[in-house]
Amino acid sequence: MSSAKSLGGALALALTLACSGARAQQASPTESSGNVALPTVDVLATSSAGSLTVPSVTEQKQQIDQMVGSVDFVDANTPEIQTRHVEDLRDALKDVPGVYVETRYGQEVRLSIRGSGLTRFFHLRGIELLQDGIPVNLADGSGDFDQIDPLYFRSIEVFKGGNALIFGTSTLGGAINFVSPTAYTALAPNLILIDGGSFGSIRGQVQVSRVIGDFDFLINGTFSHSDGYRQHSQSDLEQINGNIGYRFAPWAETRFYFGVYSAQQKIPGLLDFNTAVNNPTTASVSAAFPGFGGNQARNILDERIANKTTMLTDFGRIDVDSWFIHNNLYHPIFLVLDQDGYTWGVEPRLTSKLSLGGFRDDLIVGARFFGGRQADHRFVNFDGLETIPVLNARQVALNLEAFGENRFFIAPQVALMAGAKVFSDSRRYFDLGGLAANPISSFDQKTYNGVNPKAGVIWYPLPDIQVFADITRSQDVPDFSDLTQTFSPLTPTFVPLSAQKAWTGEIGTRGRWDRFSWDFTAYRSDIHDELLQFTVNQSIPANTFNAPHTLHQGIEFAAGVEVWRDISGPAAGDALTLSQVWTWNDFSFVNDPQFGNNQLAGAPVHVLRTTLAYRRLDGLYVAPSLDWVPVGAFADYANTVRTPGYVLLGLQAGITLPAGVSLYLDARNLTNQHYISDVATVINASVPASQQIYFPGNGRAIYAGMRYKF
Repeated sequence: MSSAKSLGGALALALTLACSGARAQQASPTESSGNVALPTVDVLATSSAGSLTVPSVTEQKQQIDQMVGSVDFVDANTPEIQTRHVEDLRDALKDVPGVYVETRYGQEVRLSIRGSGLTRFFHLRGIELLQDGIPVNLADGSGDFDQIDPLYFRSIEVFKGGNALIFGTSTLGGAINFVSPTAYTALAPNLILIDGGSFGSIRGQVQVSRVIGDFDFLINGTFSHSDGYRQHSQSDLEQINGNIGYRFAPWAETRFYFGVYSAQQKIPGLLDFNTAVNNPTTASVSAAFPGFGGNQARNILDERIANKTTMLTDFGRIDVDSWFIHNNLYHPIFLVLDQDGYTWGVEPRLTSKLSLGGFRDDLIVGARFFGGRQADHRFVNFDGLETIPVLNARQVALNLEAFGENRFFIAPQVALMAGAKVFSDSRRYFDLGGLAANPISSFDQKTYNGVNPKAGVIWYPLPDIQVFADITRSQDVPDFSDLTQTFSPLTPTFVPLSAQKAWTGEIGTRGRWDRFSWDFTAYRSDIHDELLQFTVNQSIPANTFNAPHTLHQGIEFAAGVEVWRDISGPAAGDALTLSQVWTWNDFSFVNDPQFGNNQLAGAPVHVLRTTLAYRRLDGLYVAPSLDWVPVGAFADYANTVRTPGYVLLGLQAGITLPAGVSLYLDARNLTNQHYISDVATVINASVPASQQIYFPGNGRAIYAGMRYKF
């Protein structure tokens, strides 16, 4: 309740600032009662400008296009996003090839790039989530989605695999960077949004931003409620984001980011196949009903503060990032997990554009020092309440990393790239004991060291076309969910797993020519000690093992073509565009002693999305879409059960009205298709005890919203 009051107060303050700011725009600087000049207020109606800490969206896209490797960029100011009910990361990223993201319930999704964290059926491993280049993940590498309000961000940058080296990331999946709006890049000085629809969903958002001399600020608050598609899946989310910038001089700027995130999410649990397909709104009995292990939920309160300071010097641009995040989790599942901790870090980085012998040379070097500590208390769960204590433990992670990447242009259109990351990451686990259920204390630790090199080449045959190839080594360090495994309902054990190691090669092209645009990458990852999980039963969480040798390969493809221009008349400006996204996933064991060359479980082989969009200059946008999974994912490593394929039909539509008002409609799964959206992988799904492993997909849903920008 206190967090709701805080959000309500913040939104009220934002509305007050919006109204007073609008009045200030109409007043003379000398109209105050004391005849004292007020600070200059520069209200930017467009997002063409940027600042030192956060460049303009155009500059962000240009920087992305210079990357030697597969990357993607999502601009929030497009009809595709502005007419979409952006509730979770699937809504934000479903048009990005190679990013496999499926909704489980609420904002909980499966997020995987190139098979990263492929069999993790809760939360995230193998991808680093960043906000303005600053890590959101915990220090052990695990990630969650509660700090990400996908409706808030101005743009999203996707760095697949080793292409995230410029942030110091070297995981198989890479990194996703969510770029906040500032007063310089916001869509408007003031924004109010309200939308809602199926499953009792309602959401409101208020955003206010101003530039006041050398200061600028932006504050954004979002509140959302949903009863959920399934029983026992209600969610209430309250998210506040903001930033304050100050320009010391034309060459120096600092920006503070802050955020408060409250989430109360009921957990509907996993279902057996027949129930998931025939009665998908049902909740799992063990998850939803009262009693031992029941009334499962995930309640979170996080606070985040970060700083980015940028200076332009004679030898390049210097960025210094620092951050502190407090996490509090109350999570009744098989036990009650009551965890409280923090993550901190600092990252200096130098970006230089040099001239060596008359040739252009781009250099990025940096270091990251970050760590975290978490108190892990566990109790017997009775109806969602703590009862008998069974664990009192501490988890400590510390990461020391240095990285660099250099692009040397041997010709104006050709650059060679080389880079590397050196790291030492430690994981320490303290079981303090002293409990009746767990009287003996213990201490375990493991340190992971390594060097991850990278090399590649990029060629610009035309200014808007790039062709690239590269090879990268990655290492995924296990997080504490991997290292502390539960073999009985009450006894977690430290398991010193090896780091997952891979060599990934890729070749691709992206660009635009006349009416055509495209993004194509083919990749192959040779992996050793892949971190794979299997679910034991409903009372024990998934355990992790190292698979000796696996192979991930695939194609990431997106293309669009304007099939018809000026439909309603000469120079009318309207157009019909056909877009196609295709992700091919081919993941398998390699001569495994138990599974041979079986396919890995957890992701379908083909994921396709087709959109036919009509747009006019006056803001009308209509886009029917088709999401198609021809054949579903295997549920088990024995390859005995595969989930069925499915086709989902949708429709987006929107229109911009005078005075900054826009309306939109987003209809999904129009045929009310029953399908499996995700699965908790097991060794053998034909064994009856392993059958309750499926998440059903959402049924037919219709959302409508209004956005007011002024």
